Amino acid sequence: KYSPLPSSPSSSRASSSSSSSSSLPATPRRSPRALQRHSSLLSQYSSLLESYTEGEIRQLISALVERYSQAMNSGSHELPLFPRAGSRRKRARARHKPCALKELEVSVSELGLGYESDETVLFRYCSGTCEAAIRSYDLSLKSMRSRRKIKKEKVRARPCCRPLAYDDDVSFLDAYNRYYTVNELSAKECGCV
Repeated sequence: KYSPLPSSPSSSRASSSSSSSSSLPATPRRSPRALQRHSSLLSQYSSLLESYTEGEIRQLISALVERYSQAMNSGSHELPLFPRAGSRRKRARARHKPCALKELEVSVSELGLGYESDETVLFRYCSGTCEAAIRSYDLSLKSMRSRRKIKKEKVRARPCCRPLAYDDDVSFLDAYNRYYTVNELSAKECGCV
């Protein structure tokens, strides 16, 4: 137990009533330095909370309760006060997803090939890691690079998730009614290369 803060009126009443009782054992007290640090932290938080309206405090509490219930429903037994920790876990899991084919519906203009068209296409792409596909070549290449045997060449010391085959050609009309065909636009099969 610690001695109550001097700034709290209710705690000063409690300390005066407890000091009159001689049957209670003496409690260890914090050093003045720690007490000052604790007091300034409390005053910072109390001044912060005083700046909120009652509605904002209710909104804050309901958000914390919602996070707590989501954590309990997801099987986690800790209060997710810091959402970045969850996103770090998600990124860590995403790093280990195997190489796979994904798809996205986009307009032709969004492809970045210089065509102006409102037509949409199904763009398939490769995403994921190739940690399981690391071969002796990759390990040896990494070792040679770390020993500076290979200095200036741009070499990749790990396999990369890339298309192994492409879908059929994609044809579309641009905004000026000109007909175009683009080949090797969308992935058909992915693998570690």
